[in-house]
Parts: sequence; structure tokens; C-alpha cells
Amino acid sequence: MSSRTRTLLNRTYERLLQREVDGAPSHVAVIQDGNRRYADEHGKDAADGHRAGAETTEDVLDWCAECGVEELTLYTFSTENFDRPPGEREHLFGMLEEKLHEFAEADRVHDSEVRIRAIGETGRLPDSLRDAIDYAERRTRAYDELTLNIALAYGGRTELLGAARNAARAVESGDLAPGDIDVEEVEHRLANGPARDVDLIIRTGGDERTSNFLPWHANGNEAAVFFCTPYWPAFAKKDFLRAIRTYESREHSWRRTRARRALALVRAAGGAELDEARAIVERLAEYLPRGALDGIETADADPDPVASD
Repeated sequence: MSSRTRTLLNRTYERLLQREVDGAPSHVAVIQDGNRRYADEHGKDAADGHRAGAETTEDVLDWCAECGVEELTLYTFSTENFDRPPGEREHLFGMLEEKLHEFAEADRVHDSEVRIRAIGETGRLPDSLRDAIDYAERRTRAYDELTLNIALAYGGRTELLGAARNAARAVESGDLAPGDIDVEEVEHRLANGPARDVDLIIRTGGDERTSNFLPWHANGNEAAVFFCTPYWPAFAKKDFLRAIRTYESREHSWRRTRARRALALVRAAGGAELDEARAIVERLAEYLPRGALDGIETADADPDPVASD
């Protein structure tokens, strides 16, 4: 197949996927895997793979803005990555520093009102990289259309351990009662984490694992997960749209299940006392089979409820 034919087919497939996508997750998190393997397959150095991956990151930022994603978190450098060879690590830090300065000045960032944040143990990073983080955060602090979280020196267990220790110190000092430690309290102590729960995790490179990434915000929210084989530098818009479609399919399935459970509860209890369950049934009626609400009194006492297939 010629490259021209392949390009035409890819564009046609993208347009098809674009028509199928009718909504977007609020928060997408990406495990950008495969930069080094991409470089190996192309006979290049790891540094070249990281540079190619940085270009993909810029594209994904545009795709998120187009689709209406409100928050994007990129797993850029994990705590385990400190074990990489010093030369590769230093090059990666230098490239990140350069890209943060570029992003802070980029028209696409300011036109789309993208707020840049770093999450993780940033104190472990070199001074020059921390300065670049501070600069990018200050330049974009006023924006709120799309938040870009760059996970640097990040580890999910470390994040949770920090929140637990923080709460323990508050209990020990008498500022917090043990019984007051609830979901909201823990989220408050996840100091610099994402603002929203994760709706969709994307992992490139072929591995099917989430690698200690945002366990509180993703696992706790039962986020959809999309694994794909392209290495991060080869990740294309069609792959991104397929991931969004996976999220939508899972979301529809979850809503359908919730509606059916609420309907069964209403029927089992006679309906009159279960206002909340009846309200759920009414709100999610489109996910129930036609006629499923026949004989069920809805929350607003509509005598003739209609549900679509």
C-alpha cells in the first residue's frame, strides 16, 4: 500500500471516528510509553525518541482542546525513572525544561487558555527544571479552559503515603479527629494532584497496566482504560478518537446498568417511598428498553413516561 493511500485511509477513518464521538471525558490521563523502543526501531538514540514523543504531546493537547476535554494529565517522569542512566536522565530533564519554556510562550497554549501545572515530588528535580516549572505555572495561572498536569517525579503510592502521613500529623497535633478522615479530607491532603477524577486512562506502547498512576483519582472513579500498541511518538489522532469512543461506550454501559438497578429497586419497593431511585430512573430513561417504565410512577408523576431504545 502506498503512503498516499495509507494517508487517505487514515483521514477517512479519522472522519468516521469524529462523527461517532458525541462527547468527551472531563479528565484524560496518559501513560506515554514507548519513546525509547520507537527510537530503537528507527535506529536512533533514546534522546531522539523523547523529542519525537514531545511532538506527540503537543498534538494531543490540540486534540483535547478540540474535543472539549477539561483536564489532561501526562505521566512524564515517574519516581522509578530516576533509576535510568544519568546521561539519558539529564537529557530528558533538559528537554523538559526547554519544552516547558516553549509551552509557556506558545500561541496554542494562550489561545486555548491552557493552565500548566506540575504534580509529583518536584523537589527532587534539578533547580533549572524547577525554575522552568515555576515559570510555566506563573505564565498560565489565570487560565481555566484546559488544565495540563505534567506528572514529574510522580508515584501513586508515594502520593497516597504523603496524604496519609499528613493526616496522621494533623491527628497527632490535635487539629484533626480520626473520625473526620473521609474522602474529602484525603482529597484535600493530596496537595497538588489533579482537580478532577480521571475518566479515561490511555496507555501507549502495548503494555496493559496502569503503573501506579493516579490510583486515587482513577481507580477510585472506575476510570475507563484504553491500551494501544503504537509507541507514544506514533500515537495518532485516530488512536485518540478510538480511546474517546471506548470511554463513551463504557459510560453508556455504566448508565444503563445504573438505570436498570434503580428500576428494579423501585419495582421491588412499590416506588412511593423511593424518590431518589425514581429520579434516577427518570433521568436515565434513555438507557432502558422501550416500555420499561410502563406502570412505574416517575418522580414528577408524569402519567405517560416515554423511554427510547
